[in-house]
Amino acid sequence: MKKTDTKEILRILKGSRKPLGFQELLAQLGLQKKDSRVLKRALRELTSAGKVILNRKGRYCLPEEIRLVRGIFEAHRDGYGFLIPEAPGEKDLFIPPRATGGAMGGDLVIARLENEKKREGRILRVLERAQKTIVGVMEPSGNAFYVKPTRRDIPFEIYIAPRDRGKAKAGSLVKAEITSFPTDTRPPAGKVIKVLKKPTTPAEEVELILEEYNLPRRFPKQVSAEAKVLSEDAIDEALKGRKDLRNLKTVTIDGESAKDFDDAISIKLRKFGYTLYIHIADVSHFVREGSDIDREARKRATSVYLPDRVIPMLPKKLSEDLCSLKPGVPRLAFTVEMDFSREGERLRERFYPSVIESNERMTYTDVKAILIDYDRDLRKRYNNLLRDFELMAELCNILRKRRMERGSLDFDLPEPEVLLDLRGNPEKIIAAERNFAHMLIEEFMIAANEAVAEFLNRKGVPAIYRVHEGPDPEKIQVVLRVIQGLMGEKRRILVPENLPEIIQYFQGRSEEDVVNYMILRTLKQARYSPQNIGHFGLASRCYTHFTSPIRRYPDLVVHRILRELTSGKKPGKKRTQELEETLPAIAFHSSKMERLADNTERTVIDAMRVWFMKDRLGDEFQARVIGVNRQGLRIRLKEFYVEGFLHVSYMTDDYYIFDEDRLVLFGKRTKRRFTIGDTLTVRVDRLDTEEREVVFGLPEA
Repeated sequence: MKKTDTKEILRILKGSRKPLGFQELLAQLGLQKKDSRVLKRALRELTSAGKVILNRKGRYCLPEEIRLVRGIFEAHRDGYGFLIPEAPGEKDLFIPPRATGGAMGGDLVIARLENEKKREGRILRVLERAQKTIVGVMEPSGNAFYVKPTRRDIPFEIYIAPRDRGKAKAGSLVKAEITSFPTDTRPPAGKVIKVLKKPTTPAEEVELILEEYNLPRRFPKQVSAEAKVLSEDAIDEALKGRKDLRNLKTVTIDGESAKDFDDAISIKLRKFGYTLYIHIADVSHFVREGSDIDREARKRATSVYLPDRVIPMLPKKLSEDLCSLKPGVPRLAFTVEMDFSREGERLRERFYPSVIESNERMTYTDVKAILIDYDRDLRKRYNNLLRDFELMAELCNILRKRRMERGSLDFDLPEPEVLLDLRGNPEKIIAAERNFAHMLIEEFMIAANEAVAEFLNRKGVPAIYRVHEGPDPEKIQVVLRVIQGLMGEKRRILVPENLPEIIQYFQGRSEEDVVNYMILRTLKQARYSPQNIGHFGLASRCYTHFTSPIRRYPDLVVHRILRELTSGKKPGKKRTQELEETLPAIAFHSSKMERLADNTERTVIDAMRVWFMKDRLGDEFQARVIGVNRQGLRIRLKEFYVEGFLHVSYMTDDYYIFDEDRLVLFGKRTKRRFTIGDTLTVRVDRLDTEEREVVFGLPEA
């Protein structure tokens, strides 16, 4: 019996009506007594990974058969948390403070579902620890010292024995290694491995946040060495066997500060409609499966984009040079060529390795100025590409209309953009512009990703899909009641199927971003899965990520699978088995790292807001309520894209009561009401540097 036969063990357990003993498994696998040691090793591997459970009777079964759920634990500072199931389609599990089993944020865990109606569970075992080190402040407690974590999602303080303090003192900012993980009855213990400098500049704060989230600053030596030997010669040597598209007019469209150009587009007008070419950087040509670069890329899973830097998935030699589709130089690409009718129906698609040469490095700003603002100078400057841009705009509008008609959710949520001065200080925080050029690229990338996903699905090969479940029924009903009040529709009862028209109704209205934000919070986060369950947000039956292999590892994996298929050789039995075993782990890890990147980016933005508001303490601003809970109001300023919190304890004009059904805070005596979308004047009362929170108050009447 080989290691890869773990799949056969899982198949037998899935088909069994009862838990199986060791001897029963041995017999059903057709193994002899001499194979016992190999089977024991395979079962140990499966049980340690939480894929198989050994019950109290010494029999083996699958977790789902005994109401066990495997997934990632998301912790809250108040002690409770949520388990995000690994299996797609399952609802999140609420884990009360008393039932966390010592799990910490990001840990891979097994939990038992204890209350089906409330969807509440208890963590039984931690399978894999997400963090081995903690950043925090040394605090004395009697004769003992504890490290209070700076991250909000770590509800434990770390005990530090006298011999393990090093040079740290009370108040020191330290990095501690966890030597004993927490249990239900015992807090974690650790030892100080580094005394950190408290940040005095925004750049130093970013460094601290990278320490908190354990994100790497540099690539390992072997990875840098492997990247160093790659050269432009590799491109010249790879031209054979590729479709030469260097004479096809091609452009990249990105932000002004972008350095890694992983997608380019071309278009042609046809009698039947349009032919759209999506050229994606052929990273798979340079990054071989199993190489040092590949292993590091798989570990990082995604690039992390911060206001002052990028933590790339691939070394700069690849991300900003050899793989980047820079203008005027030949570049290796993987092209998705799609024919569309005049009505936007995809008629045919082709996939092939190509060589391209981008004519221009365009920006979103310039393309919008050409197509929407009819900028005379820019239209003259890019006269040779003008007809192509106009065709792209035509096709974009057709595809977008078609997507909206099928029920896709068109969120236009502004993202905060931090503008830094020459010293790296936040000079301005604004809502990042999302114009027609952004939508054009988005529409074309969605089309390419769908074409690739449907092709892989039709071929029946193992692949990674981008999946998105629908909204939580309980959460969406609360939000729909609030939205109904904003729309003033008393007779009509809104249901989840109304979401596309609700979003459309509020487009251009003052409540637009608040309503979109509310709806978005009821939806699960999209993730990666080897099972295709569709994408709710895009109303897509089949979707994947293919278009950004420079910055997302699942895209690189999809490229490799597509290359095998288009080379005329469908993956054989051995390769199929290999993919079936590795893809679930890659999908799960990539989803986990995507969450970590999102949390890091969000924390950096929060920190930048605090730095930006330091000179504005006591100032008053017009603001809008974007969230309501029993603790108070989530506030966003109108003048700057700055969010903060107005706690009920700072609302001193009355006692405020929270109406959970209507998401309203109302004054007991004054009857003053606050709900989502309300505008009010707030004062910057305090800057909580530890929590990285702007704290607002109400001006005196």
